[in-house]
Amino acid sequence: MSQEPAGMPSRLGPLPSLIFASRWLQLPLYLGLILAQAVYVFHFWVELVHLIEAAFGNQDALVKLVSSIGYKSDVQVTALNETIIMLVVLALIDVVMISNLLIMVIVGGYETFVSRLNLEGHPDQPEWLSHVNASVLKVKLATAIIGISSIHLLKTFINAANYSEKVLIWQTVIHIAFLFSALAIALADRVMVHAAKDGH
Repeated sequence: MSQEPAGMPSRLGPLPSLIFASRWLQLPLYLGLILAQAVYVFHFWVELVHLIEAAFGNQDALVKLVSSIGYKSDVQVTALNETIIMLVVLALIDVVMISNLLIMVIVGGYETFVSRLNLEGHPDQPEWLSHVNASVLKVKLATAIIGISSIHLLKTFINAANYSEKVLIWQTVIHIAFLFSALAIALADRVMVHAAKDGH
């Protein structure tokens, strides 16, 4: 019986080859996330242009800004104020953080579950990608979700007058649930790493 030369990958049978090749079915999903990223970029620039136009006194842009952030006031808003600017900036930061989350899912997920990107030695290789695996990716995603939830909670508290007490309480509870979920994921990851080391 012939043996594969040392260092050469073993040949897979037809069924294992088909199962392993099925990972490429995820490719359209990652391409779809790239399109979603493009939509977020467009949304970011639309909001930024409206903010700049409103700063120069454009009333139509101001109305669109106030509508997009859900800001309400007892008096008619005729100019930017600190609260509106803060809410718009937080909304822009929110878009950036969600975009960062998308990048982590697209790049990290593709590298982990589909195919190597061969970025070793590339000057723009993300630092976290050099040691990414499914566990690390879960922890990083959980941390990113907490950051996004924090921004949403801050936006809600700044604009608290326009929300009911029930909404404020539930948003706080959900944020705390995200915190505990991230801690549980990180703890489970640490336990698994220690168990793997002890096993060796």
